[in-house]
Amino acid sequence: MLKDMLTILGRQLRPAISMLIVLSVLTGLIYPSAITLAARALFPHQADGSLIESKGTVVGSELIGQQTSAPGHFWGRPSATSPQPYNAQASGGSNLTPAGEAQLKAVKERVEALRAADPGNAAPIPADLLTASGSGLDPHISPEAAAFQVSRVAKARGLDEAALSALVARHKEGRQLGFLGEPRVNVLMLNRALDSLAANADSAKGKP
Repeated sequence: MLKDMLTILGRQLRPAISMLIVLSVLTGLIYPSAITLAARALFPHQADGSLIESKGTVVGSELIGQQTSAPGHFWGRPSATSPQPYNAQASGGSNLTPAGEAQLKAVKERVEALRAADPGNAAPIPADLLTASGSGLDPHISPEAAAFQVSRVAKARGLDEAALSALVARHKEGRQLGFLGEPRVNVLMLNRALDSLAANADSAKGKP
């Protein structure tokens, strides 16, 4: 009796174990390897993390924001990751309730910092400059958030506001496929273009 039961159990387990092994190899080894090889062949830049290099050194990624408080640079969306902002190893939001005291305090501090950095700017502050993103890594801000910062950056850089607004407009990205998401500006790419613009202006003036 026991022998018959073990025989039946073995017959039932063999196909189950075989399918487990086959599916594990297919979905855990072959499929990921094929997708990775295809991605590296067709989209090498994206597959490697959309890294940005300058003179052979990686300076960032198009997909991850960077913290800056320099008045001559555009600022990204606040990040609540720890132990430092935009920490890709600890992606996440603040999990603060919108009406909570801690959230209201954080927003108030951000308002004060933005106003102090550009005292003459009385325009409404876009919400994405006051609230942290869910991932804490968002590399983009809205075109309105970039426009809000134009006066501050122009003063710090000694640039014409109209020329700087045109630079922002050139870095505006539309909706994906025309209908997904919202228009946005990649802060790191905009700041790199800004640095290049400033470097070219200094070169034209004969500055080292």
